Amino acid sequence: MVRASQPLSAVLMGKPGYRVTAGSVTLDGDDVLAMPTWQRARAGLHLVMQYPTEIPGVGVDELLDEALTERGGERRELASRIATEAAKIGLTEALTRRAVNVDFSGGEKKRNETLQLAVLEPKIAVLDELDSGLDIDALSDCARRVEAATHETNLGVLVITHYSRLFADLKPDFVHILSKGRIVASGGPELADRVERDGYDAFTA
Repeated sequence: MVRASQPLSAVLMGKPGYRVTAGSVTLDGDDVLAMPTWQRARAGLHLVMQYPTEIPGVGVDELLDEALTERGGERRELASRIATEAAKIGLTEALTRRAVNVDFSGGEKKRNETLQLAVLEPKIAVLDELDSGLDIDALSDCARRVEAATHETNLGVLVITHYSRLFADLKPDFVHILSKGRIVASGGPELADRVERDGYDAFTA
């Protein structure tokens, strides 16, 4: 758990307009900050965005096929894998053949992002406010699927959120409070409970 907004995920994924003045980010010993965005994705970083992008004219299945091709991933029986993952998170299979996120509801967009994550099997997933705009059922479905992936493929997850409600299903190992670009407190899951009880002002005063 990290209290932050888009800048953290933007820096990790190489969005233009941000400058890293200190520190480093490595993945399997490689300097992530020296890579363009596409190389970060190929290396195993995956961003689940707070506000998923619509891609008119490109189907979800087409997007995943192209992404797996670029990453050298396994494409056999892709349609079956997509259908299986859609069922796990309550996403109507018909939506997986429509243009990415076009005319999707907020919950459908987040379920779709979670489906992509499960199919692509990255090394590290950055969840930028996964809980934003989700009803309780969609939140639970998405959080449970990500939690399962941490056991199935040893997925590492960085959760960026202002709330602890998704931790009922997605269990954190470490919790960090980030304020004004600095980590002001770190601990275990109990720190999220403290934030819920005392608010963030207790850490930023």
